[in-house]
Amino acid sequence: MKAIVDPDGALTRGLVAIRSEFEVPGSFPTSVLAAAEVAAKRAPTRHVDRTRWPFVTLDPASSTDLDQAFTIERAGNDLLLHYAIADVAWFVDDGDAVDMEAWVRGETQYLPDGRAGLYPPVLSEDAASLLPNSPRPAVIFSIRVAPDGGVRLDGAERAIVRSTAKLAYESARDADLPVGFAEFADRIEAAENARGASRVDAPEQEVAAIEGGYELALRPRLLSEERNAALSLATNLAIADALQAHGTGLFRVMAPPDARAVQRLRFTARALGLNWPAEMTLAQLERTLDVADARQAAFVLAVRRAGTGASYVPYREGAVPWHAAMAATYAHATAPLRRLADRYVVRAALAIANGQPVSDVVAQAFERLPPVMARADAMGGRIGRAVIDLAEAVMLHSSEGEVFAAVVTDVDERGVRIQLRDRPVAARVETHGVEPGDGLHVKLIAADPERRAVLFARVG
Repeated sequence: MKAIVDPDGALTRGLVAIRSEFEVPGSFPTSVLAAAEVAAKRAPTRHVDRTRWPFVTLDPASSTDLDQAFTIERAGNDLLLHYAIADVAWFVDDGDAVDMEAWVRGETQYLPDGRAGLYPPVLSEDAASLLPNSPRPAVIFSIRVAPDGGVRLDGAERAIVRSTAKLAYESARDADLPVGFAEFADRIEAAENARGASRVDAPEQEVAAIEGGYELALRPRLLSEERNAALSLATNLAIADALQAHGTGLFRVMAPPDARAVQRLRFTARALGLNWPAEMTLAQLERTLDVADARQAAFVLAVRRAGTGASYVPYREGAVPWHAAMAATYAHATAPLRRLADRYVVRAALAIANGQPVSDVVAQAFERLPPVMARADAMGGRIGRAVIDLAEAVMLHSSEGEVFAAVVTDVDERGVRIQLRDRPVAARVETHGVEPGDGLHVKLIAADPERRAVLFARVG
């Protein structure tokens, strides 16, 4: 983790340029803001009162667009998760100005100097957000989790909830969280292991705002974050199963690396000094990895690049939508303030859980959403990479001519990818005769914030 020294304001100018280059939406049109102001005053009338239930939220400390709140209770040997999801559909009508703008945006885009929201702040950071100590409309999904980690959608209802605490990943203590939180996560992890899932998250480069500027970091996920992810995972799996059983839905799918890619990964593992027995599958190996170790994290990154990426598909009769990393049928339902698709998945799951038909509007949306979400996902990826490239160039701009120790993380048809040992910077370098895991020294030839580019040359 490194603070970025930027006395000339190159990073600030660069972020402005990125927003312009990628046409990141700024403010909302006046008609959308006006419609959102009216919608924010809409009083819930179809919601039961669950304000006495002890819900809490758990998110990054700075988050204000809070999609989820939760509480957990025991039901015999099962755990029952009550997962409150922001009831965005209560505020947004099909075809209104807010809805139409959301279809243009697809999802919230995040930059270190602020986000470009899917919905106006009066909704996403106020009326629809599950902020603490104030009643909010939500859809509560009750997810039953068996001792072996099997999940089932037990019910769903529109309700008024009141979060009792806004907890942060960085500071939440076990005593702050509902009883059963850690056990719930352990059950979900056990089920993942049993079905051969390979959901392993490597540390990621991240640019974040700090007091007086920004920092560039390789930030691994915290334990509280991993456990919190289990709540969303369980809910998304249970909802996906319910949708598939009822012949409707929108699913998140991902193909596994093909045989050729797996063979290349075996060579990568060998070069990194990892023990991968011939009889062990890739998924089994991934579950043994510790991403705090640089070589094992490098392998996880190589696995990510070996796959084809995730996408959205609507229900098709006779087809089983499959997410290889989850080793399951999977849907996105738990972030409707940030992803357009989730609003429709929530509506479909709520209808199914209550024995009602899925509306034609929702069914038609499932057919229209895949290209919209693909475009938004791709845009988010390009923006994120541009921000990282900019931050690296700004950080290194005053270090041209210096020599850095580095480790090779990947070798492919485009050359060699390296990670600096003492800074959270990843780059490419032209060299030969190296393998993943090898150490080398590189000289910084140029760092150009205007072009968001850095150039290294191997010197040893």
